[in-house]
Amino acid sequence: MTRSRPFGVTLLAILAAIAGLIAAYHTFQYLHILPFFMGPVAFYGFDLLGALLWAITTIVYAWVVSMLWTMNPSGWMFVVIISIVNLVLAVLDIIGASSLQAELPALIINAVVLLYCLLPSTKRAFGAPIAA
Repeated sequence: MTRSRPFGVTLLAILAAIAGLIAAYHTFQYLHILPFFMGPVAFYGFDLLGALLWAITTIVYAWVVSMLWTMNPSGWMFVVIISIVNLVLAVLDIIGASSLQAELPALIINAVVLLYCLLPSTKRAFGAPIAA
């Protein structure tokens, strides 16, 4: 029996895809391929490391989107983990000399993804335990 994908899970997959696109954009900014239009980005003076970290999160987000799209129950756990990791990475970028404006899209979309994942209806769709 195939489970149907609720609209909320589809929305979560779309939000995760947007977060992946933002991570990919940051990767290309750190590689100096795309321009800095919202402010400068720098990762403690070592942009290659920043590009590598954002590239890894881009790949993980692509994998998580496919898991969410197919309603894989572990997709929920991984999207929670990667959104937290991306929030921490964005804060580290700000501490490491990037501007808040440049990291604001990553902060906002990952916070929205995390909050949406923690809604009881989203947890229920993936069969995750719901705290009382």
